[in-house]
Amino acid sequence: MEKWVCTVCGYVYDPQVGDPENGVEPGTAFEDINEDWVCPDCGVGKDMFEKEE
Repeated sequence: MEKWVCTVCGYVYDPQVGDPENGVEPGTAFEDINEDWVCPDCGVGKDMFEKEE
């Protein structure tokens, strides 16, 4: 699974780790996260993330 990077603060979403503190279980692909999820570090929406190269 691909990692995604927040273009505002640099937070990296790793699907293997997920974001359990915000209801995203490990193994959850970025595309499968609810649309109302926000970056846990800076609070921007999913639309501000890009695939890690």
